[in-house]
Amino acid sequence: MSLDSVFKELRDLNLQVPKTQRLPTEDEVAIAEKQLEIHFHPDYRRFLLEASDVVVPTLETARVTLPPSRLYLVNIAKDAWAKMRVPRDLLPICEDNADYYCINIDGEVVFWSHNGISNERWKDLATWIKEVWIDKG
Repeated sequence: MSLDSVFKELRDLNLQVPKTQRLPTEDEVAIAEKQLEIHFHPDYRRFLLEASDVVVPTLETARVTLPPSRLYLVNIAKDAWAKMRVPRDLLPICEDNADYYCINIDGEVVFWSHNGISNERWKDLATWIKEVWIDKG
């Protein structure tokens, strides 16, 4: 499973909404990295730049486009790290009812429950997008 194939599937499922989303600029991605004091995994960076504008009703992933909204990655990550005790080596990329899907430094996606880390994990972002975001929708 490749990022190209899941990005295509996401685009096919993309809803037309009254206020369309837009992809971030390289500068916006760099600003988010600086504010969070991390470097995004290459797969996640690519997702942000190529497919983070997609609207699929099952989940709403974090965004780095400005102005900040409730989906603003920087706010989601800082809140998760401070209030929910998500470890700093996990970047929350999607909030789901006070639980988080997070990407680690190796590109693996893990599920962080409000009760702590769970055994749910996906080997990479493409697998998570396909199995959780697309197929469960």
